[in-house]
Amino acid sequence: MRDDKLIRWILGFYTALVFLFVFAPILASLVFSFNSDRFPTIPLGSFTTDWYVKAFSNPEAWDAALRSLVVSSITAVIATAIGFSAAYSDYRYDFFGKKAFLVLALLPPTIPLIIMALAMLGWLSMFGASGMTISIIIAHTVLCAPFAMAVIRLRLNQMDPNLEPAAWNLGASEWVTMKSVVIPFTMPSIIASLCLTAAVSFDEFAVAWFVSGLNKTVPVVILEILTGNIDPQVNAIGSAVFLVSITLVVIAQMLIMGRARKSDQS
Repeated sequence: MRDDKLIRWILGFYTALVFLFVFAPILASLVFSFNSDRFPTIPLGSFTTDWYVKAFSNPEAWDAALRSLVVSSITAVIATAIGFSAAYSDYRYDFFGKKAFLVLALLPPTIPLIIMALAMLGWLSMFGASGMTISIIIAHTVLCAPFAMAVIRLRLNQMDPNLEPAAWNLGASEWVTMKSVVIPFTMPSIIASLCLTAAVSFDEFAVAWFVSGLNKTVPVVILEILTGNIDPQVNAIGSAVFLVSITLVVIAQMLIMGRARKSDQS
């Protein structure tokens, strides 16, 4: 019993260290966003919100924020729809080349982002579609759809395989069964997928920088502010971006874990 308690304490301490290692730079950025000094040095200067005022009065930052919201929202919807279709196809059907289909469907996140960005730039340039907002949406959809597929496929694994045949035996068509059985069952994972893919798209920089042209997103604007200049308003913008992203991720995680607990209890 004592050994189990000691192991739990050690694991808890290790987990705390991991979280501290991951979030320390973000917390430092948040602290320096309220620091009056231009350079991030210790000791800190006086408390100020001037950098937030400067950032939020920057029209280019607002334009980029609006574009990021539009891109991430549309990307989330399209990527989730594609991910749901791919996940259900994997769950319900056996077909020739299924393993190759799964490998290709889950491949984009494993490709280095620079390689993905160059490939998307070259492909979009063939159709004269590079340098537009739609270019970012297309590229981010390719990147985010595998995440949606993975989240929804996990939920489908928890569905009783007899539910659909039961609905069919009662006279429901495949489309009615999809609308009345499958989609309601997977709705928590669909919402989680929307939040997760929106967060990934909102934060993504490398691909957006290559294909966006003059249509900049927030991460691209942050890089341009930092290029050859130390501007504390980046800390303010970064803190706001982190707040949006972490909120979406937490919502997605709560939906996934909450549904998993209900499934275990039942």
